[in-house]
Amino acid sequence: MIDAIHLFAGPGGLECGALAEGVDGTGIEWDAHTVATRVAAGLATTHGDVTQYGPRDFPRATVLTAGPPCQTISIAGKGSGRAELDQIVTAVKLMGAGDHVDKSMFADPRTALILEPLRWAIEDFECGYNAIVLEQVPQALPVWEAYAEVLRSEGYSVATGVLRTEQYGVPQTRRRAVLVARLVGEAKLPEPTHRAYRKGVPQHEGDPQLKPWISMGESLPDRGPFTVISNYGTGGDPKNRGRRTSSEPAFTVTGKISRLRLVDPDGRELPRLTPTEAGQLQGFPADYPWSGGDIAQQIGNACPVQLAAALIRAATR
Repeated sequence: MIDAIHLFAGPGGLECGALAEGVDGTGIEWDAHTVATRVAAGLATTHGDVTQYGPRDFPRATVLTAGPPCQTISIAGKGSGRAELDQIVTAVKLMGAGDHVDKSMFADPRTALILEPLRWAIEDFECGYNAIVLEQVPQALPVWEAYAEVLRSEGYSVATGVLRTEQYGVPQTRRRAVLVARLVGEAKLPEPTHRAYRKGVPQHEGDPQLKPWISMGESLPDRGPFTVISNYGTGGDPKNRGRRTSSEPAFTVTGKISRLRLVDPDGRELPRLTPTEAGQLQGFPADYPWSGGDIAQQIGNACPVQLAAALIRAATR
């Protein structure tokens, strides 16, 4: 079996996808609550800070994956990382040239964590990784493109882009910036297996060679019909609240998913999504053993399982 090291491993989205593709491994995760979930799920875990480890600590790993923290880059955050994207890209180029990077240049120390996968990939290159998979919010794409230049200089074939999760069987319209790199063979992004969701376009319409996107109702059949009312991005204005019925995919699942209102077809309030249900919308099985505290945040931070499987497949086959 192929061995992987998963940086910023979270509750195990990338690993569940990797395991489905025959890739075993170990994850590094610092958050104690998330570690509790990982342990309950039987995932090999190093509870610690990614910055305090390196490739030689995990010499068997031939696959590197990472989903660095996105709080400062995501549009859901305050944006200090987005304002510093040019500086992040410059730092990537400096690292590629072998120069020192002063990470204190960033307003928020979490921003510098997006550089860690590159350190692991090139700091001790003779250890080598046959494949690398990275994922982040769409705003991080310029960083992955800068990574690609550096990795190509190290002999990798690299592909980058923004993927739509519903096109890989996730019952959710999340978009992710991804990087796939491999030392042997041509790197390509995974081909979609499902149709893209378009508001008002029926599930059965579209490319006949692709499967229909998956709805919330199909993932949560015991719920019956419902409508989700979202307050994301509305500035608190009720007129701007988004609505999706259970016959559509979910909005992007975030750590605030427990705030979403659910109503039945007659407008009556329904119980809000449970952690189990929120996890299912990220592609986790219904019996996934969510543990510890702040479970909604754990779920929101996870890489959707089916997308992870598609990325690992593209990088290793």
